[in-house]
Amino acid sequence: MSQEATLRQRIIELLRSSAEPLTVDEIVLALDLEPWRAKEVYEHLTHIAKTVRSRSGGGEVLVMTPPYCRSCGYTFKELRKPKKPSRCPRCKSERISPPAFKILLSRDL
Repeated sequence: MSQEATLRQRIIELLRSSAEPLTVDEIVLALDLEPWRAKEVYEHLTHIAKTVRSRSGGGEVLVMTPPYCRSCGYTFKELRKPKKPSRCPRCKSERISPPAFKILLSRDL
C-alpha cells in the first residue's frame, strides 16, 4: 500500500486484502491513523460501498457484519449507514460490538 494513495484508496486495499472483516478501530490501527479519525473512516465507508460496486461493474461489494448487543444479542440489521450504535433498543445496554467490513467478490456471497 502506497503512502501516496488517498485514505479512501488505502482503506479499499486493506479491506480487499484482509482475511477477515475489520472493525473501524482495526482499520484505524492498521493504517496507523490517529484514533480520533474513526468517524472519518465511517464516512469513507459509505462512499467506498458505492465506489467499489460501480468501478467493478457489480463484481465487488462492501459487506458489513452488523453490530450486535453483547448483553441481549440484538442484531442491528436495519442500519442505513455504517456506524456503531450507542445503545441497544431492546435492553438499553451500551455493550455494543462494532460493525466489521470486508470487500468481497459478488460471486463469493
